[in-house]
Amino acid sequence: MSTIKIEELNPTFLYFWKGIKEADELKYESHDYAELAYVLSGQCRYRIDNKLYQISEGDLVIINPSVKHQLLINSPDSPVTLAIVGFTDVQFVNYAPNEVPLPDGYPVVHAEGEFRQKLFKLYTSMDAENAVYRSGRYYMLKTYLMQILLYWVREQTEPVEIKTGFSLKSINKKYVVEQIIEYFEDHYAEKISLDQIADNMYLSTAYVSKIFKSETGNTPIRHLIDIRLEKAKELLEKGWEGSIQEIAMQVGYDDAYHFSKLFKKRYGVSPSKVQKMDVEINP
Repeated sequence: MSTIKIEELNPTFLYFWKGIKEADELKYESHDYAELAYVLSGQCRYRIDNKLYQISEGDLVIINPSVKHQLLINSPDSPVTLAIVGFTDVQFVNYAPNEVPLPDGYPVVHAEGEFRQKLFKLYTSMDAENAVYRSGRYYMLKTYLMQILLYWVREQTEPVEIKTGFSLKSINKKYVVEQIIEYFEDHYAEKISLDQIADNMYLSTAYVSKIFKSETGNTPIRHLIDIRLEKAKELLEKGWEGSIQEIAMQVGYDDAYHFSKLFKKRYGVSPSKVQKMDVEINP
């Protein structure tokens, strides 16, 4: 088992497709981006770079850029259900841009055990997210894609024991907290569920809250409230001309009364008074 190193993992998510294939694909073609196809049910064959591969439920098929491929059905009475994600902008060390390393040069990964369960969960989660247009949809799909890539890399790489002087637990804590804060900063105007964030990180809500407080001295919800109120204060100080209800909605609150109550508790003055006074609030 070799070590695969990721140089850059900030992929551009292109598309997600899930469906049933009942007939051979008409074209034997290639494209300039990568694809990861997961077999949810059934069996089929893939013609990849002039070789035929038998594919069955639970298999992950890696299609790299410029590699010709074509799905072939075993028989008209034997359809196959696939989920496919297309992406670009990834870089593995010692590989061409957007090229996903293949285990022993073989483009088919026969997923088993926990890895297979994780792939199934991630692809079905992508399907559910892709089916409805909600705020942050692209970023949720991108997050699932990144997890698929990372779990695949881990399957191909032996874990390395951390020697004394380094704390993997500490590093992971810091990373998790940084990701949550970044998400808050980008999505404070939206409905945010800590349960959903924790679930996407495969962590419990209680654990996320605990490490967040240990790293920042604050709870995640309190930190989010502080961000929202600070954004509202900035808008008011810049001469907000809309209603208090509108500014509340701008920072993620449906209830103007609840927003005003939080604002006054934080700054000692109501948002309506700040709007009328047209003055800056001392921190």
